[in-house]
Amino acid sequence: RAPPASAATMFGVQQQHAPGHVLCCMCGMGIPPNPAGMCVDCIRSQVDITEGIQKQCTVLYCKECQRYLQPPKHWIRADLESKELLTFCIKRIKGLNKVKLVDAGFIWTEPHSKRLKTKLTIQKEVLNGAILQQTFVTEFVVEWHMCDACSRAAANSDQWTACVQVRQKVEHKRTFLFLEQLILKHGMEANTIGIKSQPDGLDFYYGSRSHGLKMVDFLQNVVPVRARHDKQLVSHNANDNTYNYQYTFMVEIVPICKEDIVILPFKTSQGMGGCGPLMLVTRVGSSFQLTDPHTMKQSWMDAAQYYRLPYRSVGTAKMFVEYVVLDIEPVRGAGHGQSGKWLLADVQVARVSDFGVNDHIMSARTHLGHHLQAGDTALGYDLASLQIVDPELDKYRRGLALPDVLLVKKSYQEKRRRRRARGVNRQWKLQRLDVVEDETGGHKAVAREAERAAMDEELFMQELEEDEETRAHVRIFRDDAAGSGAGAGAGGGPRDDGHAHVHVRRRVRDRRGDQRGGGESLLRRVRRGGASQGGGRAAR
Repeated sequence: RAPPASAATMFGVQQQHAPGHVLCCMCGMGIPPNPAGMCVDCIRSQVDITEGIQKQCTVLYCKECQRYLQPPKHWIRADLESKELLTFCIKRIKGLNKVKLVDAGFIWTEPHSKRLKTKLTIQKEVLNGAILQQTFVTEFVVEWHMCDACSRAAANSDQWTACVQVRQKVEHKRTFLFLEQLILKHGMEANTIGIKSQPDGLDFYYGSRSHGLKMVDFLQNVVPVRARHDKQLVSHNANDNTYNYQYTFMVEIVPICKEDIVILPFKTSQGMGGCGPLMLVTRVGSSFQLTDPHTMKQSWMDAAQYYRLPYRSVGTAKMFVEYVVLDIEPVRGAGHGQSGKWLLADVQVARVSDFGVNDHIMSARTHLGHHLQAGDTALGYDLASLQIVDPELDKYRRGLALPDVLLVKKSYQEKRRRRRARGVNRQWKLQRLDVVEDETGGHKAVAREAERAAMDEELFMQELEEDEETRAHVRIFRDDAAGSGAGAGAGGGPRDDGHAHVHVRRRVRDRRGDQRGGGESLLRRVRRGGASQGGGRAAR
């Protein structure tokens, strides 16, 4: 008979009921009760849950492009012992769909052994609902096998299936330099067999039509283009009724670039609310932005709208004239003010080449109110001496007068000259595509093309230093080969902390106008002292 509760706790003894044990039906060892009635060792000896699962597999690897074949025809890129490679290996094992995968990982092997080993832990319900867990190793034998693209490129680089011809009918290739950086940033060059330079663009060659279509879709998302395609029969097998085609995709970029000036057609101007006719291209993406520097009206236009009524640029960056800002005053009033980073302002400027020669001062209206102040230099178009012949101007109202000056951006030429004088070089560089240059012309033509390409590249580098929006779309790398001169962080290149960073000092004008810095504008100082040669040197 059980003692009473008071007696059980009198001496501080607490009675506990231990769980019952049963004997294993195979070995007779005492075990906790389970649905199978056997111990774990006996269950493992009787049941193998890894039965029917592959323990050895073969994977195909292309050592040229470092990709693995995912049947039937897809090649994927994965690093050793990466999550992507582990997922690829697990999917290659047959029979895993019948068990529950608990854990997976790689077992280290020699890199040159051409073996991959994975350690898998699985669970499965056996013998009346008992769950058994087991760990096993699967070995993958890596066999070298060239993919179709690499074998075609090794045999004959001209054996392509799809060709994407990108063209832009302009006098420079700065658009393609920017497009090259976008392609490298998004990895769109991975599937190309070859890239060949042409006088007005680039040709991309692919071993598959789908890769060419992917490139065309990418171009339509980053630049304003129109595309068309064609195909040509290469061979035909009458026995199995198969055809081999070569596909050509023609992609034409709109011949409008950033910082160009255009004359809008009259119908286009009316459709945009009466903007123009003189417009400045301030942004280019999948569509381009047009800004009226006189009224600050902005509108976007895509390639479809452009090609309904196409027009050409009447001024490009090579026509820039350098000006000195003598006085600037923000425009106050209804309908004017700030639009994004732009601020409408009235400005008085003089050409740098006129200092010490004449006293010619020009007045204009600009959108650079936030970026300019008295004493700065700016680049713009001299519309007074620029011959603009466009029949669309005759369709506008009579008495329409174009301004004498149109300022485009602030100039940093003087800072670059001082930086070069100190011996400070760029501490950063850009990644480039492996492009085969076209050498069909003579030696003189090739030399001229190389000189023009170097000039375009230098202008593109300067644009990256000045424009933060353009620099945000580009991957910049530190140039270890460049010498580290004093003041490198102030002009361009990485900062002293070692991070790849392009820094250009910009003086953004405050909205309070010329009240900052003493309040007296450069124009008043020049008028007070006389517009002489000495005054020109002071203004400079």
